[in-house]
Amino acid sequence: MTRRVVTGHDASGRSIVLTDGASPHAFVLEKAGALRLTELWETRSAPADNTGSGDAAEHERRIAPVNGGTVFRVIEYPPDRERLKSLAPDAFFASMGARAADAATRRHPGMHRTDTVDYCIVLSGEIWAVLDAGEVLLRAGDCLVQRATNHAWSNRSDAPCTIAFVLVAAERIP
Repeated sequence: MTRRVVTGHDASGRSIVLTDGASPHAFVLEKAGALRLTELWETRSAPADNTGSGDAAEHERRIAPVNGGTVFRVIEYPPDRERLKSLAPDAFFASMGARAADAATRRHPGMHRTDTVDYCIVLSGEIWAVLDAGEVLLRAGDCLVQRATNHAWSNRSDAPCTIAFVLVAAERIP
């Protein structure tokens, strides 16, 4: 469980805590190999709109942000030996608005691309960031800036890996 604290303003304009607890937007994504995804917040523009008190994480399921915005989420990746049994990349990525890498050339079944800059922080465990040419092992505390590249997350360990992501909408590159 990821605790989510969201602040806002009361009727007098004073800062207050609006919510404090587990995000109600936590899902197991079966077609993604049983990933556990928790949506924490999103913005739909830049600069962001901080008015209102609605839950901005309540939106249709998709990977990338909309309208030049951002998405903040936490994903727990099961070990590949479990995850790859139910990963359906073409169906999953298409349903979430991303592009699966070409099946003939992808180095991992989870290879995909989004039109985003992704700030990734490994919170626990370890995971390989797999690219078209090369890969890098990331451990708890490591950060990766993923810039609209074909990539996959490969957990070759025996324990889950948890990563916090902030996705920022970016211009599409070929």
